[in-house]
Amino acid sequence: MKSFQEKLYQHHAQIFTVETVLHQSRTEFQDVLVFENPIFGRVLVLDGIIQLTERDNHIYHEMIAHVPLMAHGQAQRVLIIGGGDGGTLKEVLKHPVHQAVLVELDKDVIALSRRFFPGVSDGAFDDPRAEVIVRDGARYVAETGQTFDVIIIDSTDPIGPGEQLFSESFYRDCRKLLRPRGIVALQSGAPFFQPGELQAVCARLEATFGAARPFLAPVPTYAAGMLALVAAGESLAALRPPMKTLRQRFKALRGKTRYYSPEVHRAAFTLAPSFAPLPGSRTP
Repeated sequence: MKSFQEKLYQHHAQIFTVETVLHQSRTEFQDVLVFENPIFGRVLVLDGIIQLTERDNHIYHEMIAHVPLMAHGQAQRVLIIGGGDGGTLKEVLKHPVHQAVLVELDKDVIALSRRFFPGVSDGAFDDPRAEVIVRDGARYVAETGQTFDVIIIDSTDPIGPGEQLFSESFYRDCRKLLRPRGIVALQSGAPFFQPGELQAVCARLEATFGAARPFLAPVPTYAAGMLALVAAGESLAALRPPMKTLRQRFKALRGKTRYYSPEVHRAAFTLAPSFAPLPGSRTP
């Protein structure tokens, strides 16, 4: 049996056995690999970095979507930058939103995800409330005249095609599109290996939006098993509403989530994503 090694961080790698290679190609923007693993099921890899698996993608998608939407409580229009696999779109459409706009750079990621991971989107691309735009996300937010209640940046890591989605200018453009009480959410990698990057992202978001706070999602696929996400808005209190408020809003979602709950929402902000380096060591 062959194996796939992901070496995203210096001095650390993780290895997945490859039962079957289902697809391997080069799109206009990146290398794509789809393979099957006995534990995780089908695995999607872009430019040598694992993006999702059948087994645990729901944790990431539920947290990056439901945390900002439940915190807002009345979102009608949602913008998703990236997210070509359709998982975040599926979770957003579980809410009574009027429209969800997904802007994905690589059309082939959408096509391959629909082909090899149909359960991840589960019909979301065909929902009449969904609008899919194949375009550079940074250019879209800089040029569109549309406004949104929630913006979700479901991007790859800040290398290659996803690098510009972590810049100050991009965050400023997103801020212009947000309606009053608007909230932004994004992924910020593995905090154990990237504490400096997480701190920098939070600082940029706080300077742009007024308040920013990281929250955690336990996703076994990602290195160290803990993924940092960040929510930003007008105030810290708005990002983490009282339990009573979350439970009231959650009634419409009950039975539709596998991981997210009001209790998880509150706890995810409580678990501090801070890891002190060993004396004399350098962060990767």
